Amino acid sequence: MFNLFRRRPDPLATVQWPRLLRRMPLLSGLDADEKAKLEACMRVFLNTKSIQGAGGLEVDETMRLGIAAQACLPIMELDPKAYDDWNEVIVYPAAFIRSGDWTDDFGIVTEEREEILLGEARGDGPMVLSWEDAAHAPRLDGHNVVIHESAHKLDMKNGRPNGMPPLHRGMSRADWSRAFSHAYRDFCRRLDRGEHSEIDPYAAENPAEFFAVLSEYFFELPHLLADSYPEVYHQLSLFYRQDPRRRLQMLGYQASGWS
Repeated sequence: MFNLFRRRPDPLATVQWPRLLRRMPLLSGLDADEKAKLEACMRVFLNTKSIQGAGGLEVDETMRLGIAAQACLPIMELDPKAYDDWNEVIVYPAAFIRSGDWTDDFGIVTEEREEILLGEARGDGPMVLSWEDAAHAPRLDGHNVVIHESAHKLDMKNGRPNGMPPLHRGMSRADWSRAFSHAYRDFCRRLDRGEHSEIDPYAAENPAEFFAVLSEYFFELPHLLADSYPEVYHQLSLFYRQDPRRRLQMLGYQASGWS
């Protein structure tokens, strides 16, 4: 009878976690307080989310920890319930095909539209990932599919993602809109002129993708984002309540790499 009240085992009480932590530059520079918040978030994530393989993939403990660490980094300073509206992560070995009906912005339904995806944050619940791309996280190059889809999940809390997630008390919707609208128009104009961009051109797809892609750069290449669009960096810093540029700079990381 009393076994019903036993505490769950600590999912981070494993030799894999310290090893993984050392191998992930994405987590470099976290101070003791930030690391404790990340780990607390990961414990909730791992105890409440089902992380299942698909397409023949078997998800092991290291994979689960890696996904949880990347997904929890954006919300470690936010409401612990930020991800409570979904509970499943589906992981494919590599890029996967989604097919089915698709409704565009005008309400026109297209049947059996197929897309090759690296990740997807589904409105009906699960986050879907390509492990080949999720495992890419030890690098800092602005590409992080887990953070990208996590940003979409946060954006969806207002309904359909549109690049305007629910802002915290004290944040200004006008300031957010001004910063992101200016940056989005500038980014699209530069691409239209054929200018080279160090930011993934996929960010020009729509405002929701712009927010998700720039969230990747915020955590992985904060110096590049701050130099390119300082007002957006400031808004993301207010939203995520973090300053990755500061913590990476303390370790000697500059826009061009480790010094």
